[in-house]
Amino acid sequence: MIEVVLNDRLRKKVKVKCNKDDTIGDLKELVAAQMGTWIDKIRIQKWYNTDKDHITLKGYEIHDGMGLELYYN
Repeated sequence: MIEVVLNDRLRKKVKVKCNKDDTIGDLKELVAAQMGTWIDKIRIQKWYNTDKDHITLKGYEIHDGMGLELYYN
């Protein structure tokens, strides 16, 4: 179990606990349920790269306590 911190432009921090084998799509589902928004409107980025939904967190080398950027489309 790892904890990922997602920051948006409005200085809100969302902490989500998930497994390393979860995909980015699974992470989006957890964030959408916690924030009460649609999954299609969420975009997760690490630096300037937009993360694809079918790749796992381990594939992007996302570790415990790592911060990601959260955008709304």
